[in-house]
Amino acid sequence: MNPRIVEPSSEAEAELNAFLDKRIYEFNIRATGFRDGRPFAGVIKDESANVIAAISGHTWGKCCHVEHLWVDESKRGQGMGRALLQAAETEAVHRGCTQALLLTHSFQAPAFYERLGYVRQGTLPNYPHGHAQYVYVKQFESADAT
Repeated sequence: MNPRIVEPSSEAEAELNAFLDKRIYEFNIRATGFRDGRPFAGVIKDESANVIAAISGHTWGKCCHVEHLWVDESKRGQGMGRALLQAAETEAVHRGCTQALLLTHSFQAPAFYERLGYVRQGTLPNYPHGHAQYVYVKQFESADAT
């Protein structure tokens, strides 16, 4: 066996990622018994229908994983990121989640997440080189997550 690593086209990458996501999710269901995985997404558009802020992720096994949160640089500081994150958290609690988790880099938005109640649980140094990636978790009130 001689595997070869290549840089796929964007269509091939999307297809391969969907294939891998499905296979890994199937394994995870067998390993944990949780089969409640569901994606979520939210978008804010301007008056010209351009996306100026968005969030995406998934819920699974009573956990909310925020995979992406982005706000156009010219629109930052106007509460859009906070609104999207809080909407995702509300949906996660509605789905029975007891916590949310996310990753961010040292040069991205750690202070933003900390202001919103996220607690740093881990640090991956030198990812990318000279910086760090942080793991953040926010616990939801147990009474709200039932």
